[in-house]
Amino acid sequence: MLGIWRHVAVGQFPAMHPRAHLVLHLRGRRTELGQHELLVQLFDPAGNMALEQTGVMQINEPPAGVTELEAPAVLVFDLPLAMPGEYAFVISVDKVEAARVPFLATMVAPMTGQMH
Repeated sequence: MLGIWRHVAVGQFPAMHPRAHLVLHLRGRRTELGQHELLVQLFDPAGNMALEQTGVMQINEPPAGVTELEAPAVLVFDLPLAMPGEYAFVISVDKVEAARVPFLATMVAPMTGQMH
């Protein structure tokens, strides 16, 4: 799991953060070859599911001698932010929660005056 940011500031709520990227670094063993279901959910501060994406990934036979497998995944979302507070991406593989990535959404006050 790779987390670059943990805080999103917006000018007002509700807001939409366009093209937010979630980068996953999935690891497994040679015994986990085959198809696996990937589920990514976003929960808002009230615990409501704001976003859900599913997919299937295929893990093929690695070269001889390789026992640990790695698979990157880059997911791009238009991120709906209904209210301020702590949100969380929940990532599940084969219906088992594998990771939780929390982040905070806050509102910034508009800038007043002039900048020089």
